[in-house]
Amino acid sequence: MAKATKVNPHAGSSFDDFLKEDGIFEEVQARALKRALSEQLDEAMQTGKLSKVTMAQRMATSRSQLDRVLDPTNLSIQLDTLIKAAGAVGRTVEIRLKRDTKRPRVTAA
Repeated sequence: MAKATKVNPHAGSSFDDFLKEDGIFEEVQARALKRALSEQLDEAMQTGKLSKVTMAQRMATSRSQLDRVLDPTNLSIQLDTLIKAAGAVGRTVEIRLKRDTKRPRVTAA
């Protein structure tokens, strides 16, 4: 006998839908991703006992540039800089595009 699942009458749309309706989904997503990347790099530096000076030297960049990479509020980071930072702590960068299952597919005309 299968259990009947109750539908919550108070459940609304998802938070992502709310952000999309407000037109800020992409910005919020970018900020969350940058914060996560910054935290991962900072954690890897601490684990490897790397100072900012040593990290910048490994990246062949300035400490001020490293500060921008580690700043979770600074969204202006180039892909090659991110790859250098990951390599300096013995990591790699993996980026992929996911299909948004809620959006219709765009077809070429």
